[in-house]
Amino acid sequence: MSAATTTDLAQLLVSLQLSDSSFPSGMYTMSHGLEGFHQARLVGRGAVGALLVELLEASIGPGDGTALARAHDAAVAGDRDGVERVDRLLLATKLNAEMRTASVRSGRHLIGVAADVIDDPVLAAYAAQVAARAVPGCQPVVSALCYAGAGVTRERAVASDLYAFSASFVGAALRMRLTDHREAQVVLRGVAATIEAVTAAAVARPLGDLGGCAPMADIASAWHERADGRLFTS
Repeated sequence: MSAATTTDLAQLLVSLQLSDSSFPSGMYTMSHGLEGFHQARLVGRGAVGALLVELLEASIGPGDGTALARAHDAAVAGDRDGVERVDRLLLATKLNAEMRTASVRSGRHLIGVAADVIDDPVLAAYAAQVAARAVPGCQPVVSALCYAGAGVTRERAVASDLYAFSASFVGAALRMRLTDHREAQVVLRGVAATIEAVTAAAVARPLGDLGGCAPMADIASAWHERADGRLFTS
């Protein structure tokens, strides 16, 4: 096996581990806005895939995906100030308190585990700042540090995180009975081309253009934040 093949395989294994739904990042507690859409009767069975595509293209890709790409650049360069700049900017683009809280909570869960799994000085230093509440620690930025510290390329890091989001979203749909296990796999396979396109756009997008526009998602999140009963934190 060549050195290039070995390196590529190592990157793949790290990507699989970090994007696995069993990795304790706290994403299991989130519906990423889906429960708010469901409570408002804006999504039903058969419409989960279309909503996921819209969120990836209009919100998650331009926001979280772009932040991950730019934070990955900064992490590879050893620029902790640059990582923090992306972290704070991403937090500022999240209009709903629920979404800000969910991203920060997941990021803190993730970096607490990842610092023990991945040996990287930039990750370790930022983990200390997150633990001290000196920086927000938004999940996409923490993910960027993890992937960069493990030597995973920027493109693969963004694609892996977008897949993790999609799998978590579909998992929430399963628990809300908006889909079944067979259809969930069809949705995940169907969204692959969208993830590829959104990844390419996020990697090319400058930091100044970070942020998506999904007004109905923001409204649904605001409704969900004040709902009498909730299965998910977001």
